[in-house]
Amino acid sequence: MGIGYTIDTPLKVSHLGIDSVISLVDDELLEKIRKMYCGKYALPYTEIPEKENDYRAKRITSYLNLINELATRKFEELKLAGAEQIKELKVYVDMLPDLSSLKEEFNKCLQNLDFTELKKIIREKLHMGSIDVNIMTKVDKDNYRNNEKLPVEFNDAHAALRGYANSDLNSSVILSAGMNPRLYSYFENFEQFYPDADGLFKKKIVLKVSDYRSAMIQGMFLAKKGLWVSEYRIESGLNCGGHAFATDGYLMGPILEEFKTNRQDLINSVHEIFVRALQTKNRLIPESPLLVKITAQGGVGTADEHQFLLDHYSIDSVGWGSPFLLVPEATSVDTETLKRLADALEEDLYLSNISPLGIPFNNLRGNTKDLEKLEYIRKDRPGSPCPKKHVALNTELTEKGICTASRQYQNLRIIELDKQELSKEEHQISYDSIVEKSCICVGLGTSILLANNLDTKTEGKGVSICPGPNMAYFERIYSLKEMTDHIYGRTNILTRKDRPHMFVKELNIYIEYLQKKIKSLNNTSTPKQITYLINFAKNLEAGINYYVDLFTNSVVFSTKIRSEIILQLNLSREHLKLSEKDLDKFIPVNS
Repeated sequence: MGIGYTIDTPLKVSHLGIDSVISLVDDELLEKIRKMYCGKYALPYTEIPEKENDYRAKRITSYLNLINELATRKFEELKLAGAEQIKELKVYVDMLPDLSSLKEEFNKCLQNLDFTELKKIIREKLHMGSIDVNIMTKVDKDNYRNNEKLPVEFNDAHAALRGYANSDLNSSVILSAGMNPRLYSYFENFEQFYPDADGLFKKKIVLKVSDYRSAMIQGMFLAKKGLWVSEYRIESGLNCGGHAFATDGYLMGPILEEFKTNRQDLINSVHEIFVRALQTKNRLIPESPLLVKITAQGGVGTADEHQFLLDHYSIDSVGWGSPFLLVPEATSVDTETLKRLADALEEDLYLSNISPLGIPFNNLRGNTKDLEKLEYIRKDRPGSPCPKKHVALNTELTEKGICTASRQYQNLRIIELDKQELSKEEHQISYDSIVEKSCICVGLGTSILLANNLDTKTEGKGVSICPGPNMAYFERIYSLKEMTDHIYGRTNILTRKDRPHMFVKELNIYIEYLQKKIKSLNNTSTPKQITYLINFAKNLEAGINYYVDLFTNSVVFSTKIRSEIILQLNLSREHLKLSEKDLDKFIPVNS
């Protein structure tokens, strides 16, 4: 969802029982929004300047405490159950699934005018949505003061973790972008992440993972330190928003099947190591096994898909991300970007190489940050001024890390490039790969500033946004009720009839990804690179076979829908075979 789009979402939806996530990448942005909300609610505001010791962690703590205070206040006002609150309470309850027992009890009390029982239900059963946070583990640059490198605990991700740990929130930190052993070890310093005798946590750890193996490795690593993973959040490798972490051709369905089959083995294996670590640390050991949630997200677009994931794979919940960018009641998106999102078609949503992290990045074609980048190139001044330096991680050309989207880095690389004796065509290809990187750490936060008419002198007005491919099928701005009604099958807001099933869509994205990788092969490609793509294709073939079997035998979908999905799968299989023929050209005859 980017850096700024859900930064104030808890204030919009937490009182309605909806969980949301705040990114902790940009402390400067958090400070600006804290100032704005202090002014809006007539609360005292004291700036936390960069010159202050540990300013990044303090800014994060202060912002999270403010959001928690304001969201809690809004929720408590909702629970007063006066005449004015009944209408909004009805909004809360109406958004729940139709089979919710709370919904049934609430509506029964209203029908019977039983306000005594209604107040009891509200007091005991209404819950505020969790205010969770996200830390991208690899966005953990070193920091300096007076040209002196600060200790590792002042690195960006470390400081973000400390800021969250010191906050008033009772929620979860969601770790994404892979494993960072140094950061994971830092969790040991905070009491809030250890369980009490009842197995309860002040703060929980959630891992965003792309496959079972990754979940097991990371879960065991943390368990050895006495740290428990309360949720493994499985995200589609490529059919998702933001950075895309392609698996080795393993598709979401087979991955979910592996979690379903081995769920208890994962829990038992990690729990055994966890208990031994707590014993070694002389810590409280919970009297019963701790809870673990397995959840999924990435490309879900219909109520049928949502329910199928819950029922068939026995997961605990399903996450929706990108479609909520079109819901102003939930996210903060500026007017121009909202229109671009609503108008976006498949060809406007593409997997790009613009991220300075060197990871494929889902992008919206024609976003204003990319247009700004092209204007810099046109003026022969490629690269961003790099005002925030959150991804200044590259040390190839300098002692201190710099960002590959920065003007400094790109100028140095272009100077190197010009010294090489390359053909005009080769030079252009290399030049384009250098200047392609975009300043997303700024661009992903600018939209909320524009949406609230705040100063963008530091950031500029360019907006980056990273919706998943699924966004192509959502064609307008929606109300929060419309979106929740769509999720739970009470209505259908999709007008297009050509949207493929989420599993088929992901498969086709993977085949396109494979085709691009094959096209990049040449006579200098190594056997390792070729073997990787051979195995990638084999895994896709195995995934297709799994899906054909799944939908052939499924009784959940109608015969017509199953037939359509299997037809699409067979077409995808033909495309895969064509790709494999192209790959065969690079396989030695005697191999």
